[in-house]
Amino acid sequence: MTIENQQLRGSKGWVTYRPELKVLDCTIRDGGLMNNHHFDEKLIHAVYEACDEAGVDYMEAGYKASKKIFSPEKFGAWKFCEEDDLRRMAGDKQRAVRISVMADAGRTNYHTDILPREKSAISLIRVAAYANQIPAAIDLIKDAHDKGYETTVNLMAISAIKDWELDEALESLASSPVGALYLVDSFGSLYSEQIAFLTQKYLKVARAAGKEVGIHTHDNLQLAYANTIEAIIQGANWADASMAGLGRGSGNCRMELLLSFLHNPKFRLRPVLSCVQEHVEPMREKLRWGFGIPYLVTGHLNLHPRAAMEFMEGANNRDIVKFYDATMEEE
Repeated sequence: MTIENQQLRGSKGWVTYRPELKVLDCTIRDGGLMNNHHFDEKLIHAVYEACDEAGVDYMEAGYKASKKIFSPEKFGAWKFCEEDDLRRMAGDKQRAVRISVMADAGRTNYHTDILPREKSAISLIRVAAYANQIPAAIDLIKDAHDKGYETTVNLMAISAIKDWELDEALESLASSPVGALYLVDSFGSLYSEQIAFLTQKYLKVARAAGKEVGIHTHDNLQLAYANTIEAIIQGANWADASMAGLGRGSGNCRMELLLSFLHNPKFRLRPVLSCVQEHVEPMREKLRWGFGIPYLVTGHLNLHPRAAMEFMEGANNRDIVKFYDATMEEE
C-alpha cells in the first residue's frame, strides 16, 4: 500500500489501512439482476441497517430506470427506486450510510425521474455506460451534478474494447464533473496483472483531472476479491462489494472479505455477518448466484454471462461439458 497509509496495532501485528477509501454495498442493485429486482422490504431494510451499523459508506438500492422501457409489471420496485420506497427503507432515524442508485445511460428519464438533491433521499448517482454511450453518459453526469449529487461513472465491458477506445472514453469522462471513474470487470474475465495495469491507466487520467478511481468486480474466475485488493493497492479509493457476493451470475467481491482485509477501525464485520446469515444466504437456493463452471467458461472467453445464466436456469444445468462445447462453437 502507499506510504500515506496509516498504521495501527492489530491482533495479528501491524496492519495498514487507507482512511480515505470508501466502500459501496451493491447487494440489492447487482443482486436484483438475478430476480428482476423483486426484493421484499424486510430484506431491503435489513441490508440498509447492516450497512449503516457496519460503517459502509454507501448502500446502492437499485436503478433509476425508465418505466417507458422497463415495465413495472415485470420488474420490482428497486428497478426504479421511487422516493417513497427509498424513504420507507431509510426510516426516520438519522443514518451515516448514504443512499446510491445507478442510472444507465439511455435507459433513464433523468430530467424528470431524478429530482433535485434537496428533494431526494439519494446522495450519489452512479452512471453506467458503454464506450459508445459516452456523450449520453456525460449529459447524465452533468444533470446529476447540477442537481447537487455526488457522481461516479461505471465504464462497462472494457475487456471487450480496443485500447484507443478506452483511452478516448476515459479522457472524455475525466473532462466531465464526475467524481470518480470506476474500473469495471463486467465479464469477470480480468486477471490481477490486468487490473494493476488498468488501475494505473485510470489513475493517470483521474488524478490529472482531480478525480478518484473505483473498482467493481465479478467472480467468474473467482478473482473478484483478489482483483479488488489489487486495485486498492494500486490506489483505487472506491471499492464495491456485496453481502455473500450476491450479484449477477457469479456474483461480486464479498463484503465480508473486503471489510476483513481493510483493517479500518470504522468498519464492523458483525452486522454484515448477521445480515448474511439471516437474510441473504436463505435466498441462495432460489437465486443461485455465485461461482459455477458455466460462469467460468464465459469469463474465460471474455463473454457476457447471459448465456451461462440461461443455462443455469435450465433443466440440463449439470451438463457443463455440453455448455462448454456449445459456447466454444459460437466463438
